[in-house]
Amino acid sequence: MIRAFEAADLPGVEALWHACFPDDPPRIAAALSIPEKLRVEPGSVLIAKEDDLIVGSIMHGYDGHRGWLWSVAVASTHRGRGIGAALVRAAEAALAARGCPMINLQIREGNAAVTTFYERLGYAVEPRVSMGKLL
Repeated sequence: MIRAFEAADLPGVEALWHACFPDDPPRIAAALSIPEKLRVEPGSVLIAKEDDLIVGSIMHGYDGHRGWLWSVAVASTHRGRGIGAALVRAAEAALAARGCPMINLQIREGNAAVTTFYERLGYAVEPRVSMGKLL
């Protein structure tokens, strides 16, 4: 079942992100990222649950020009069941309902399995350079 994130889901999402994104810096931990994301865009975090266990998550957003997907995670024990695709489709539908014409996402270089996952969902690698700056 896919539904909007609720505050009681935080421990389960934290555990999921820790397992799926073990190298992420502390500044993007679920306990920091999710409340801030929901403050800015309510309803922009979705989870997948199976038997009271959080097995997937996705964050989405729209800046008025394009949509973005972040923190797409599926528990390793539940991969290959269509949960990730269902989460992406749910986020796409939410963004489309807001008038979003295009969605972008970023994948760490060399992550071929995730690149293939998104290609199967219709996404294509674009010739761009991603840049960032910590404040």
